[in-house]
Amino acid sequence: MNINYPNVEKIIQKLTSLNQTISFAESCTGGRIAASFTAVSGASNILNGSVVSYSNEIKHQWLGVHQNTLEIHGAVSSQCVEEMLLGIVNFASSNYAIAVSGIAGPTGGTDEKPVGTVYIGLQTPTSKEVFTCHFHGVREEIQEQSTAFAIEKLEEYLKI
Repeated sequence: MNINYPNVEKIIQKLTSLNQTISFAESCTGGRIAASFTAVSGASNILNGSVVSYSNEIKHQWLGVHQNTLEIHGAVSSQCVEEMLLGIVNFASSNYAIAVSGIAGPTGGTDEKPVGTVYIGLQTPTSKEVFTCHFHGVREEIQEQSTAFAIEKLEEYLKI
């Protein structure tokens, strides 16, 4: 697993200088985003916590994703990721949050949501956005692309 993302240290420094915190709600990335932050000294200044919510039951119980959302839209949906963002921000009392849910494969894909479909959400103090991504490659490549994309979106917001 490649947890070396060069700008994570800059993100940590920037959030530290702003006295801001971040938390993560990860599904298909399996904690890779959190691992990329905890690999850097100083992460404890800004990282409130992280949840790997792989099952629908945990998405519902820990993050408050509505059963109705999971039944109608599925765990791999923008609606689910929006609720994951809200849940982790409330749960961890963070200023920023990233949430990810998708299909890393090689199984699980459908015509509507093929392998590589990943929803990535970014919650900031002033905005919330969910991105629909279509990555390609084997499972680990999709997980790494998802992790990199999420970190890049945070970099863009923080102007790093």
